[in-house]
Amino acid sequence: MIEIKNLKKSFEDREVLKGINCTFNSGEVNLIIGRSGAGKTVFMKSMIGLIPPTEGSIDYDGRNIVQMNKKTLRTLRREMGMLFQGSALFDSMNVFENVLFPLQLFSPLSRSDQKQRVKTLLQRVGLEDAGRKYPSEISGGMMKRTAIARAIALNPKYLFCDEPNSGLDPNSSLSIDKLIMEITHEQNITTIVNTHDMNSVRSIGDKVVYLLHGELNWEGSSRTLESEGTPEVKMFINASELPI
Repeated sequence: MIEIKNLKKSFEDREVLKGINCTFNSGEVNLIIGRSGAGKTVFMKSMIGLIPPTEGSIDYDGRNIVQMNKKTLRTLRREMGMLFQGSALFDSMNVFENVLFPLQLFSPLSRSDQKQRVKTLLQRVGLEDAGRKYPSEISGGMMKRTAIARAIALNPKYLFCDEPNSGLDPNSSLSIDKLIMEITHEQNITTIVNTHDMNSVRSIGDKVVYLLHGELNWEGSSRTLESEGTPEVKMFINASELPI
């Protein structure tokens, strides 16, 4: 579980986050939505410790990341998996080697057990026959699957996904959404997803957080988004223009 309390972030005289309070539970896909400039990226970067907040706390199962020293933060980050918008695979490594990479750096497993772990992961994401292929030889959807396998290689407690469906066709997007949801529920991960994809919001959003001008405008499940959402949420999901 990740608990956010009174999170604020300012850059000089510009306040980007204005006192956000929310909780992201384990075993749930938590989606952060909002139009451009709402503060989504700063919010996620603050959560993973890349940007220090101006005020507030970010508790990972009772551990406040804001108060951590660099050594403790490095230890916590080993419990985090990251799925980047562009997949961020190493072009010089094949699929198998990309997934193996974090295990080589941080896992206490033996070399043979690391390789077996990669085989298991590739099978789980449907890439058991693609291990020897390089990123330039596979589709965008396969690249995202490789990136997911790499992100969960170390059995993270927390998974952060930045626009996981960016650049994918609708069928591939649905497939990636389904995979993220299944892995989250199977492994009881606290998953945070930054997205603009309303199909994702409606299909896998155990919890949805809508940011507007740096504030938490609404939170709830995808099932109640249209029936209980604020007027601003309803305009957003129906692609209406919001007043600036």
